[in-house]
Amino acid sequence: MKVVAIISQKGGAGKTTLAVHLAAAAAKAGHKSAVIDLDPQGTAASWGDRRKAEEPEVISGQAVRLPGLVETARENGAGFLVLDTAPNADQTASLAARAADLVLIPCRPAAFDLEAIETTLLLAKTAGKPAYVVLNAVPSRSGGTDKEATARLVGQGAQVAPHQLTHRAAFAHSVIDGRTAQEFEPKGKAAQEIHAIYKWLCSIVDMPTRLRDRTAA
Repeated sequence: MKVVAIISQKGGAGKTTLAVHLAAAAAKAGHKSAVIDLDPQGTAASWGDRRKAEEPEVISGQAVRLPGLVETARENGAGFLVLDTAPNADQTASLAARAADLVLIPCRPAAFDLEAIETTLLLAKTAGKPAYVVLNAVPSRSGGTDKEATARLVGQGAQVAPHQLTHRAAFAHSVIDGRTAQEFEPKGKAAQEIHAIYKWLCSIVDMPTRLRDRTAA
């Protein structure tokens, strides 16, 4: 089972959007996937309640129960698990990073967000886990903002994912009734961006992009 933690100490970075979209993409590709919502606000869990599809399963959890929840997911045959964390929750984020194979750090290409990234990078480094920043909510006409943000992040010693998420209406509209951008607008640009990040993620954690047989998870 592959475990990915979505962590950012900055609120509004887009953690839950990235978490549910990646989990749903994995489910669509044949992996048995799940999300553990560690944020007391329960945004991912609420999305799961509205969702009509059976997968990904979304479970609300507390940091102290995380090891047991991860093990239960493994025993139940999950092949892909996403940990959605709360902002400014160092203990929860630290436990999630330690439980994960990979840490993804969503970040808007804005000055305050870029300044706040160092704490999360240090957290991942302390946990000894590889971490990548995923630029999120990039303006469709960025005027080079994304390139400037990438250069600044690299200068801080961060690894930056080669794909990004643009600020698109499909991301906001799709989650209203428990869907994702790939389900809301399958041929849209938002769906293409998620697919690109998902494929890249699979290559990083050494997970098949698609499974023909669910038992292979």
